[in-house]
Amino acid sequence: MKKEKMKKGKFILTIITILLFFVVIFLAFLVIQKYILKKNFENDMLSFANKNQSTIFTVDSITLFSSADAGYKTNTANNFTIQNLYQYTDIALFIKNTSDENTLENTLKKVSIENIQFATSPKLGEPKLYFKSINDFAKSNINEDNIISDSFEFNISSSDEANLSTPTLYNNLANPLTFSYVNSNIKSDYTITDVSSPITYDGSLLQKCNVNLEDIACTVSFDVYITNNLDQNFKTTVSVNIPLSYENKTIFDGSLTVKQDTNYIFYRYN
Repeated sequence: MKKEKMKKGKFILTIITILLFFVVIFLAFLVIQKYILKKNFENDMLSFANKNQSTIFTVDSITLFSSADAGYKTNTANNFTIQNLYQYTDIALFIKNTSDENTLENTLKKVSIENIQFATSPKLGEPKLYFKSINDFAKSNINEDNIISDSFEFNISSSDEANLSTPTLYNNLANPLTFSYVNSNIKSDYTITDVSSPITYDGSLLQKCNVNLEDIACTVSFDVYITNNLDQNFKTTVSVNIPLSYENKTIFDGSLTVKQDTNYIFYRYN
C-alpha cells in the first residue's frame, strides 16, 4: 500500500513538473513575441522617420466654389417647376514641392485619389464626387462620365500643351487637382409658385426651394497618392467642409468662393 502511494505521488509530481515546464515555455514565448513585436514596431518607426526627414510634397491651399443649379425646368406664367435641384462645390487642390528646382524627387510620375468618404452626409440629396476640368471650374457643367466611384488616376504630362480638359497634371505641379462635389436630387419635381422676382440658376435657387442649409451640409475626404520619378510613394488625407456660408455671405446669395490655406503634408510610406 505504501509503495502504491509513493508511485502515485511520483506520478502526480511528474505531471505537475511537465505542466510547469510548458507554462514556463508558454510564458517565455509570450515575452519573446512581445519583444519581437516591440523591435519590429521600433524598426518600422525608425524606417518611417528616416524616409520622412524632409517634406517633399504638400497641399498648401484649396480653392472652393459653391453654387447650385437644376436639371429640367418648366416655366409657365404662374409657376416654375424644376427637376433635380443640385448643389455643387468645385474643388482645386494645389500641390507644391519644397524646392524651387525640379528634380526626380519632387516631380510627379503618378497621382491618384482613393478612399472617398462623406464623413458627414447631407440629410437631403445624393452626394458624389467627379473629376472637373479646370476649363469648367466654377461652371455648373456636370459630366456623368467623370464620376469617381472608388479611385481615380490622373494622367501626368511634361508637355507645354497638355489637354487640361482631360484629367491631366503637369509633372512639375503647375496645375491643381480639380474635382466637383455634387449633391443631386435635393428637390425634384418641385414647383416654385413665387415667381414675383426673377429666378436665377445659382445658389439662390436653394432658398427659392426652401432648402435648409443644415440639411445639405457635408464633409468629404479622400486620400491622395503620389509616386515621384524616383518611384518613391507618398500619401496624405484631405478633408473638405463644403462651404455653404462664409463670413457674412451664404450660398443663398448666389455663389461662394473660398480660398483656404492648408498644410496637408505627404508622408513617404515606401
